[in-house]
Amino acid sequence: MAKPHVADRTPITQGQGVSALSPAPAAEQAEGTDRRVRLPFRVRLLPGAAPALALFAVIRLTGLAAIAVANRTMGHPLLKGLAHSWDSRWYLHIAQHGYGTQTHVLASTGAVQRDWAFFPLYPALTRAVYTVLPITPGAAAILIAWSAAVVAAYGIYTIGHHLYGRAVATALVGVWAALPHSVVLDIAYTEPLLTALAAWSLYAVLRRRWLWAGALAALAGLSRPTGFAVAAAVGAVAIQEIVRRRGRVPAGLWVGTAIAPLGWVGFVLWVGAQTGDLFGGYFTVQRAWDSRFDFGVGSLHFLKSLLEHGGRAVYPLALVIVVAAVLLFCLLCLDGAPLALIVYAGVLLLITVGGSGPYASKPRFLLPAFPLLIPLARGLARSWRLRPKQAVLVGASLAAASVAYGTYLLTAGHTPL
Repeated sequence: MAKPHVADRTPITQGQGVSALSPAPAAEQAEGTDRRVRLPFRVRLLPGAAPALALFAVIRLTGLAAIAVANRTMGHPLLKGLAHSWDSRWYLHIAQHGYGTQTHVLASTGAVQRDWAFFPLYPALTRAVYTVLPITPGAAAILIAWSAAVVAAYGIYTIGHHLYGRAVATALVGVWAALPHSVVLDIAYTEPLLTALAAWSLYAVLRRRWLWAGALAALAGLSRPTGFAVAAAVGAVAIQEIVRRRGRVPAGLWVGTAIAPLGWVGFVLWVGAQTGDLFGGYFTVQRAWDSRFDFGVGSLHFLKSLLEHGGRAVYPLALVIVVAAVLLFCLLCLDGAPLALIVYAGVLLLITVGGSGPYASKPRFLLPAFPLLIPLARGLARSWRLRPKQAVLVGASLAAASVAYGTYLLTAGHTPL
């Protein structure tokens, strides 16, 4: 497979705090380094990161403004739904009352849905924040989600900059902010937290900082059921490194790889212990939520039902997004992306396609799979160099569609996110 192409690469020295590759000439690179935005504690943003983060903020703030306008039109509180939508209520209940305190019985099947299905990192952080700060649990949950979204955006930019330069990195952040389901980044859900931890763990893998990679992967495993995709990526690259170097690897690789899955495995075993079935209890809990890996049988049934009976726009669009994700994964592999990104995105895609559950939620499950957007970001970057007006038009159209669709989902869709 061909390696990613970067024009006019110039290495940034470790003394500057980054080992990323820049597409700028040496003189321009030195000048760009001097213009870095400085943050507290001597932390500096990468060159070009400030505009990328500003782009991300503009898109998401526009989405929030549109939600406020829609709610006002319908006579609701301006930010109704941000902290108390669907799964958010379960996370808030766990944050306030702990596990084992809430159940829901489905009238149609009699299945007992328990709060053990929700992973603990997000509610734990929510509880910590509202305990320390004079804010409500809902405000604390939103604060964590928004902060994690920004950290995730910068992590995505850092990976893009490291591999392809600032133009692709900026496009990558912009496209991620403008996905159809990026409204999830604005509400009290766990996708921003998983994406932040995954992005920085994957960056640590690319830099061969194994202890950081493993620790962040372990935290990712505590954030969502799909968080083990990060540990899978760490493990895959570690095996590749061990084979390539014939076992002569640093001790940090062994330690980082060993701790990477501990978060996910630890919580799964804890839930199993609570149910009295150590190894199968967690999966029993998930089945009550119709969440299991059925090798795509559920997806095929959904497709058959959609073709026979149709459905609201949410369902055909969800199908289009999943199909597009499969195609983008193929392009990512053909593009010669690093193994860590391929494995991480591939595991998330496999769970999404092969898992059961509400099909309308599948695009949300793919939101943390940002490596899938790399081929699209590279195409936009090339278009910017050749036809900037067309690139701006495409980007603006994606952002406008994201804002409009996200507003619909949160204020009028009545479909579980």
